[in-house]
Amino acid sequence: MDDTDRAIVNALQGGFPITERPFADAAAALGLTEDELIGRLRTLLADGVLSRFGPLYNADRFGGHNTLAAMAVPEERFDEVAALVNLHPEVAHNYRRDHALNMWFVVAAESLDRVHQVLTEVQARTGLPVYDMPKSREFRIGLRLEA
Repeated sequence: MDDTDRAIVNALQGGFPITERPFADAAAALGLTEDELIGRLRTLLADGVLSRFGPLYNADRFGGHNTLAAMAVPEERFDEVAALVNLHPEVAHNYRRDHALNMWFVVAAESLDRVHQVLTEVQARTGLPVYDMPKSREFRIGLRLEA
């Protein structure tokens, strides 16, 4: 990542314009053209610097369901298992932790049945137990990761 990529990542974490030409407007604020911004985002995604680019929805407010899941993944299989988990469009984000349960991910879906189906599919594909940790209470915190 160069300084421009860092500026893009840092700027777009705080929101994205809801306008007729959102990429053009976001690009202008960064001193870029629309095509430059889109190209750089595509490269960041292709290179794996970003795992996804898009909104995070609160599934509960749309009548859906979500859960936090965790797995104990052998280090030599971590990338393979992450790729299998991330095949599911319902996986909002997936991250590594320095803990016995070293892979954590959030599943958001239209129904509780689909959430459970995704967890069952992940367990079947990986051969590893998946621990479902549904929320009992919600806390809202802001998180920005400076690149």
